[in-house]
Amino acid sequence: VTDRENMPYTDADTILDKYTIPKGTIILATLNSVLHDESMWETPHSFNPQHFLDQEGKFRKREAFLPFSAGKRVCIGEQLARMELFLFFTSLLQRFSFSAPPGEQPTLEFTLGAMRSPKPYRLCAVAR
Repeated sequence: VTDRENMPYTDADTILDKYTIPKGTIILATLNSVLHDESMWETPHSFNPQHFLDQEGKFRKREAFLPFSAGKRVCIGEQLARMELFLFFTSLLQRFSFSAPPGEQPTLEFTLGAMRSPKPYRLCAVAR
């Protein structure tokens, strides 16, 4: 940070391809396009857990799935988050079966804002 005044172009207007980006512009990376890329996913517009399983039903890493971003700006807490999510969901799935209420079908529709949020839905959790 002390060397910042020696790097004036980090806070200057810039041109990227044919676009002029004024200094002070906030840029947000949206991963939505890669998550719906038909060249990367078999069924990009459907909820399909099979995207992450190989022929033997084992997990396979997909380069197009970037929930923690990528490159220099990757989330520093990714490993902790993955561990916590694994512990949380496996403990729930060991203890409960989850389903939609009888006669109801959950929707994959969403509300668009700063991020995509699922519309409200109901879920039944039955102890195993």
